[in-house]
Amino acid sequence: MKIKINRDHFSSGLQQVLNVVSTRATMPILNNVLIEAEGDGISLTTTNLDLGIRCTIKANVLEPGAVTLPVRKLATIVRELPSLDVSFETTGNHQAKIASGGSKFLLMGLGKEEFPVLPTFSKDRSFTIEQARLGEMLRSVSYAQSTDEARYILNGVYFNFEDGKLILVATDGRRLALISRELEFPPEQAGHVIIPAKTAAELARLLDQGQQVRVSFSDKQVAFDVETASEESGLTGGIYLVSKIVDGNFPNYNQVVPKETHQRIKLERELFLQCVHRAALVVSDKGGSVKLSLTENLLEVSASSPELGESHESMDIEYNGPPIQVAFNPQFVMDPLKALTKDEIFFELKDEFSPGVFKLLDSFLCVIMPLRLN
Repeated sequence: MKIKINRDHFSSGLQQVLNVVSTRATMPILNNVLIEAEGDGISLTTTNLDLGIRCTIKANVLEPGAVTLPVRKLATIVRELPSLDVSFETTGNHQAKIASGGSKFLLMGLGKEEFPVLPTFSKDRSFTIEQARLGEMLRSVSYAQSTDEARYILNGVYFNFEDGKLILVATDGRRLALISRELEFPPEQAGHVIIPAKTAAELARLLDQGQQVRVSFSDKQVAFDVETASEESGLTGGIYLVSKIVDGNFPNYNQVVPKETHQRIKLERELFLQCVHRAALVVSDKGGSVKLSLTENLLEVSASSPELGESHESMDIEYNGPPIQVAFNPQFVMDPLKALTKDEIFFELKDEFSPGVFKLLDSFLCVIMPLRLN
């Protein structure tokens, strides 16, 4: 294997695949990146057996071939090379020579034969969606995933393809975020899958590099073909992300959404976020709360703690219902407000004992369970 490649393109490609590699790999080969040279580029592949990623970088391939090298050390070396022009070739015993300007390195690697192969998928369950749209959907719900290892079914984002829609849901048992968008696909392709939290985070990082992303899944795995359109990075042919899915049945999210709410208030999202943020500055622990008090045309946000004191915020709203006081975890209130981009949102509730619901009228909602009023 012998290639000439742009240092920045090489570095950019290695950064794309670096996150997947575990710091506690169970096998030495899992610390490595598989480099395969053919045609007019090289492909870079890493995996931790649960999650794998591959990207293609343009390069001048003088001799095709393949080798695996320690990815973190290689990424550091490439980033520090003194010249944009890099020569890379393999020798016997899976060694690689890297030369750039006055710098020369010899890096020890392992053979391609030991490297796990990334799976491929049929088109039986394959869906194409705009990257910007899927990115927006992921940001709208992913904060609500559970981090409790004991509730592994909730440690991810639920993708549901049904009735001409893609529905994304995440919940940790105390809040639930849901967003849906219309998506054309044949009825026989309908299905659902739970994407692990690590995969959802990696996917969100990769999106917005091109126009489309193709989602394919089977009973055990899911893959994302992310189109790329960046000449500066040297990426060609897109990025392929493949992951195991969370095995199990996601809870019936429709049962969590309140069937009726008596009051609906329109709120300026950014102003409300600032009020809750400031009020929460005196909340000293994770068990603290902010209290929302509704009276005629006024919303008051307050908090208190014995150690720090009290806070009080108020904002004008259009409201002529009965006085209501309800308390929530302040982080649970702020998370959807931060994730959304619309200027106005709607807040619905029934009484102080019932969940609060943040809504956009274009198929987004976030249900938050109330806390006991002090």
